[in-house]
Amino acid sequence: MTPTRIRPAPPSEPSPASGIVAGMNALRRASPAGDTVPEALRRMRRVATGLLLAMAVLFLVARTLAHSHPAWGYVQAFAEAAMVGGLADWFAVTALFRHPLALPIPHTAIIPRNKDRIGNTLAVFLRDNFLIPAVVARRMARVDLASAIGRFLADPPERGRIWRGASRLGGDILESLDQERLGGMVKGALAKKLRALDVAPMLGQALEAALAEGRHAPLLDSAIRWTGRTLEANEHLIRQMIHDRAGSIMRWTGLDETLANKIIDGLHRLIDEMIETPDHPLRMRAEEGLANFAHDLQHDPEMRARIFRLKAEILDNPAIEHWWMGVWEQMRRGMLKLVREPGDALTGQLGDALRQLGDTLQRDPDLKRTINRFARRAAVGAAADYGDGIVRLVSDTVKGWDAETITRRLENAVGRDLQYIRINGTLVGGMVGLCIHLADRLL
Repeated sequence: MTPTRIRPAPPSEPSPASGIVAGMNALRRASPAGDTVPEALRRMRRVATGLLLAMAVLFLVARTLAHSHPAWGYVQAFAEAAMVGGLADWFAVTALFRHPLALPIPHTAIIPRNKDRIGNTLAVFLRDNFLIPAVVARRMARVDLASAIGRFLADPPERGRIWRGASRLGGDILESLDQERLGGMVKGALAKKLRALDVAPMLGQALEAALAEGRHAPLLDSAIRWTGRTLEANEHLIRQMIHDRAGSIMRWTGLDETLANKIIDGLHRLIDEMIETPDHPLRMRAEEGLANFAHDLQHDPEMRARIFRLKAEILDNPAIEHWWMGVWEQMRRGMLKLVREPGDALTGQLGDALRQLGDTLQRDPDLKRTINRFARRAAVGAAADYGDGIVRLVSDTVKGWDAETITRRLENAVGRDLQYIRINGTLVGGMVGLCIHLADRLL
């Protein structure tokens, strides 16, 4: 019988298209939308600057025609004061984010120069108003969280509206936090739990159960087939080894090649028999070895210590950290997709179950008391355990931002409203100048 030889599949190579797509995705992640100047801000800048230029033109016209009619004096006074007010407010608005005209004037570029202080102030505000256990306990004592959750779950329109708002907030929070630091915190917490976990007995029990139920057979078959593929891929090494160790007479007569063929064919037949015969002696020896290994995992202190050291080495391996950050990024994307598309979670049987739970929460006073008490204890405990860490996370996240980046994002967020200050300053300055000129004429 000719032994069945399993040919290994050729390794697949990445296509050029996949590399291009990966590069585009990396470029898209490196270009956050928050760094693009909004069109509304551009438009309001043009309006405020155009109004200031219009006042300058009006001033020149009024000054030129001042002798033709007394009314032009009032127009000139209005335009002159409007220019002063517009320029002053332009200076004030610009000084928040950068040096006006690139001149290092003292007390300008306020936000870039005080970025770290802003982060510390925000963290202190968050700690003093939200994360001190006594403050949390006092606030939670007045909160009927169970009833609020019940109303929220029982009212589908309200639930959908609040869910969408909370989803947008959750998505913004996930995107704004320092992902490497947050992922590191989660990894550290998981690693701490895993280090304290004695995995050897659990592995032994799982292996023992798999052997008892025959679930190990597919894995054993796969290992035997892998051995066959490895043997076939390295036949030339076996032939070369026999050729090198054979005598000159065997090489001259070709017996070394015959011997190599016999050995290789015998090994392939042995592998085929192990696959086709469940009670093959070598399979039985392998299963016996697995059973002994399962027993040692549960009862041998030396084996358990070796597994414990191996677990520690795996957790300390830098490759595990890189792998975890990839897993964390996938989890973060999944959470972002969930909060960005909340409607999918509110339909069908899940929506009906949520409504029933909401009705029960509103009708059952004992359940409400239990949930409210649990919520208070959980909130106070979370504030005590993680409050300082959250404060440091917020502070370090803001400090870690590039000054130019945070300035640009803040300006994009509030710059449109600040342009109204320039417009109002121009108009109010003009009105004040007109009133002063009128009072001067009357007096």
